[in-house]
Amino acid sequence: MDINQVRYFLNLAETLNFTEAARRSRVSQPSLTRAIQRLEEELGSPLIYRDGKHSRLTALGRDIQAEFMRIELALRNVREHSESTVLGRHRVLDIAVATTIGPAKFTAFLADVLGQLPSVKINMHQLLAGEGADEVLSGKYHACILPGMPRPNPKLNVVPLFRERFLLACAKDHPLAGNDVVTTGALASYPYVDRLACEFHTQITEHLMDNDAVMQPRFSAEREDWVQQMVAEGLAICIMPEHSAVVQGIVTRPVQGMSLERGLVFVTVSGSGTPLEIRKIAQLAARHDWS
Repeated sequence: MDINQVRYFLNLAETLNFTEAARRSRVSQPSLTRAIQRLEEELGSPLIYRDGKHSRLTALGRDIQAEFMRIELALRNVREHSESTVLGRHRVLDIAVATTIGPAKFTAFLADVLGQLPSVKINMHQLLAGEGADEVLSGKYHACILPGMPRPNPKLNVVPLFRERFLLACAKDHPLAGNDVVTTGALASYPYVDRLACEFHTQITEHLMDNDAVMQPRFSAEREDWVQQMVAEGLAICIMPEHSAVVQGIVTRPVQGMSLERGLVFVTVSGSGTPLEIRKIAQLAARHDWS
């Protein structure tokens, strides 16, 4: 097995078309076909069902695709690390964060990372709806920060960071801001804005209903900044994680009887294929004082 076979098979797995895969690989179709056949002979089983326009990967082919993607990522990491060292470049790391996670608890940590790893440049990205740990496994991001534990996977390294409660959020001059603890019944007296991106949306709604607080929001939004601007201007209240506020003028208060909380985690791919810098960041995250 050689590196070219890895590249050829990944192109074939993506296109399911030998002609297109050969074009992407910049080889003739017969050369690519022979390389795939040699790979199948070495592994002892077909990797693709050859059925014209209906070609598809076998079960083994899908497994091999996942492993080859890790190999390709590791090779890319080696090249980037070598170039960064030889040419004195910064190593660019792409880290994604869930939309509901605010930056307040991370600024000191990121400053520590950049101070201890001077050769690193970090690009922060926003996870799209439905994205998570799979985007780390695919190589789209080097790491991600999630609002909860991903599905168990031996290929993932998961570092717990800190836990945060869900609290009432309101404007600093809102009538409820004068309370140390707010009763659930008091919430129903004020306009409520619905955070559609909230991972605990169902649990929050059930808690409010169980305590006879039927909230009927007339404004809902997936974007946290829109929700928080409404709250900061005193036009509505909402339930949000205690460290997620990014708009000035918002205060948070505990809600009586509400014990919902979430645990944030830092997720990377496990193993030697992970960039050394990402492994160091994960170690720093595990040792950081998040309090």
